Amino acid sequence: MTTTPSSRIRLLIVDDHPVVRDGLVSILHEGEPDLEVVGEAGDGKAAVAAWRNLRPTVTIMDLQLPGQTGVEAIKAIRREDPDARVLVLTTFDGDADIQRALEAGARGYLLKSVRRAILIEAVRAVASGQRYLPPATAARLVEAMEAERLTARELDVLRLLAQGERNREIAETLGLAEPTVKIHVNNLLRKLQAKDRTEATVIALKRGLIHLET
Repeated sequence: MTTTPSSRIRLLIVDDHPVVRDGLVSILHEGEPDLEVVGEAGDGKAAVAAWRNLRPTVTIMDLQLPGQTGVEAIKAIRREDPDARVLVLTTFDGDADIQRALEAGARGYLLKSVRRAILIEAVRAVASGQRYLPPATAARLVEAMEAERLTARELDVLRLLAQGERNREIAETLGLAEPTVKIHVNNLLRKLQAKDRTEATVIALKRGLIHLET
């Protein structure tokens, strides 16, 4: 079957590592005449600008980007075009990461450890308007839906707790009374089903509720 330029799936690749972008270009071009990489970007703001200029069929988006995050970039793109098709390709496998990306408007979510055939299958599915979630990713999303959500203030406390700050320090940083911080910490332990602050941090990092600064 002959593939015409108008029938090709035009791809924008967004990742802050040039070697990853080069690898994806090679993977997606090799023996796949219906796929065409039309642009690349290395950060969130550049991704939005490139999408605006190129209007690709599918944007393959990492979540961990300098400056504007992948989730923020997805939101910006979807504000301009609610039908924009974004496929997340990332190392973040926490249920909270998946939920944030899908709520932002991503139509698919893959880990970078995925096989080439699955990546190409996902690209074609998202290009056709379908959603694409591998079974393991879908299962994590169910976990997120079943878990009790943390409030914005609880997340603020959790980030500081993960940095090793004690209740008094957290109270000073957030402008709260120390007894109020203690209540938030107790709520965090209950919602995360953690026995102490250390375990709460480990669970939060594993689920993607917070990320360590790099």
